[in-house]
Amino acid sequence: MFALGLDNPTNPVNVGHVLRAADAYGAVMVALTGNCKVKSSTDTSRAAFRIPVIRGKCLHDCIPYNCVPVAVELIEGAVDLRKFVHPHNAFYVFGSEGATLGRRVTSWCKHVVYVPTRICMNLSACVNVVCYDRVLKQMVQEGEVSLLMNR
Repeated sequence: MFALGLDNPTNPVNVGHVLRAADAYGAVMVALTGNCKVKSSTDTSRAAFRIPVIRGKCLHDCIPYNCVPVAVELIEGAVDLRKFVHPHNAFYVFGSEGATLGRRVTSWCKHVVYVPTRICMNLSACVNVVCYDRVLKQMVQEGEVSLLMNR
């Protein structure tokens, strides 16, 4: 089980794409802080009507019970996503399009990971990469990767 947290997103288009990714990869909840609109034409699967979307003042207060907070941030000391072992129950926290999470968020996260790219990624693209990495690694763990290769 996993959930997604968006720290002060600024672009409703990205929020819509994140909701679509949450739906596609099986997230159980999306939490966000700030005033960005949730409704967007990019939520083509209408995930906002099926997945709980909550808004809070601080994402720390939105962590689902028994979930491990994982900050996704391109900072020194973060673990390369390719080497990261995802917690069974995770709450992935992503920063806004133009800002970093900083110590304000990373201080309460058990893990900090980064996506190895030459430049920082768009918020929704980063969410998709992390969710895909999680799903793929779970399939490897469960021996289902051969199913993908035979399609």
